[in-house]
Amino acid sequence: MPNPFSGMNPYLDQPEYWSDFHNQLVAAIARSLVPRLVPKYRVVTDKWVYKIAGSTAIAISRPDVSVQQNRRNAPANTDSFEGSIAVCPLPEPVKVTVPVLQEIQQSYIEVKDAATQEVVTAIEVLSPANKLGDGRKKYIAKRQKILDSLTNLVEIDLLREGIPLPVETGNVQSHYRILISRSQIRPISDLYPFNLGDRIPAFLLPLRSEDSEPILDLQSLVDELYEQLGYDYFIDYDRNPPSPWLKSEMADVLSIDRRSLS
Repeated sequence: MPNPFSGMNPYLDQPEYWSDFHNQLVAAIARSLVPRLVPKYRVVTDKWVYKIAGSTAIAISRPDVSVQQNRRNAPANTDSFEGSIAVCPLPEPVKVTVPVLQEIQQSYIEVKDAATQEVVTAIEVLSPANKLGDGRKKYIAKRQKILDSLTNLVEIDLLREGIPLPVETGNVQSHYRILISRSQIRPISDLYPFNLGDRIPAFLLPLRSEDSEPILDLQSLVDELYEQLGYDYFIDYDRNPPSPWLKSEMADVLSIDRRSLS
């Protein structure tokens, strides 16, 4: 079945789907650009890794499997461990939490000059970690390095949750946004705000000023991935949508007749 939403599907925001969808979308964007940019440009996908502390990150990155296994196999009750003998009354401890660093790996795209290997355009598809807490601070630092350079920036925000990344403009209110920042005309940039139910805007991918810019049609890629990855078989549209969405918001825009959210 096709994507039941005319624009972005908010049910893909759920932690069990977002990580895979994010990686698949980054790869799909790269594949769509390669035949239109070669041989002058290379399209490279990579991952940037950083660690953040705090409870906001716990549900964002996947825990290390070996750590899970070690904890699962640990003694459930250390008081009953052989050789442990209480010789005096033990004081009652205070339960506290300690900061645990969570490793975040996030895919991104670089369009490079094939001759010089200079990064001409960076394409970032934001994840929850980019918009909350310590992860937001780290991403903003990376973003600023790009904005201070001669590299173009494409920033795609398909997540309603979290704080939108800063732009120096009026108070733009929207569920989603795409930012296009061309290095040669900064600080002026192009912002495409859009809402649930709106088609994801297509845009021109910034390159060097002497080159023609290809159109990137994100909506087509999202719709193709929805069908190719079989999300229709796994997403239960009768469940509550992921926070902060409400069922009433879904019912107004869901273009499907075999399910009802009312």
